[in-house]
Formats: sequence, structure tokens, C-alpha cells
Amino acid sequence: QVQLVESGGGLVQAGGSLRLSCAASGLASSYYAVGWFRQAPGKEREFVAAINRNGGSTDYAESVKGRSTISRDDVKNTVYLQINSLKPEDTAVYYCAAANSRWIFTTTRRYEYWGQGTQVTVSS
Repeated sequence: QVQLVESGGGLVQAGGSLRLSCAASGLASSYYAVGWFRQAPGKEREFVAAINRNGGSTDYAESVKGRSTISRDDVKNTVYLQINSLKPEDTAVYYCAAANSRWIFTTTRRYEYWGQGTQVTVSS
């Protein structure tokens, strides 16, 4: 059974940093591209960042580009998302997702597996 578990969310002041983790079980994460998405109340789920299966290619939403880093540790079957200079508009539930593909995707429909999400709240 495939399971993705996010952690690392919490309450942080604007300007602070968080590192989110996505731990995978039931799949060999090295075969999967992984994406991070977020969903704020009343809004659609949106793309944040993605990394391909070997970690050689990444993509970021414009809203987080330059202050975020996605990385992976396939020994630990874990993908990380570091976000710096957090803003109140970063407040959302953050989800990780996995796709059995060599490519990375920015749309939710391309991902097969999803975690339950971790809440990030940024206070002003």
C-alpha cells in the first residue's frame, strides 16, 4: 500500500522558514517524480514545486521561486521542500504527490498518489 506522509508544517512568523518533508512508503521513490502543491481556504489546489526521479530537474511556481528548494533523499524515501522568507500568502495546507514518470508535472491530475497534507500558517 502506497503512503505519502507530510510533516514539518506549523505556525511561523512572516520572514521565517520551514522545511516540509514527504516520506514515502510502499513504493520505490527513486522511480517517481514528486510534486508539492498547496491549497488555501476557498482556493483551488496549486502547484508549488516538483522534482524528477533522479533529482536532476526541478520546477517551481513563480510565487515561491528564488526562496524555495525542493530536494530528495532516496535512501530515506523522502522529499523535502524548504521555503524561506515566508509570507502570509503562503498559508495553506501543503500536499506532496508522486507520479511514476521520468517527467515532472505541474498539474494535479498527473499525480497518482497523494498525502494527507500538512498545515502551514504564516502570521504577519
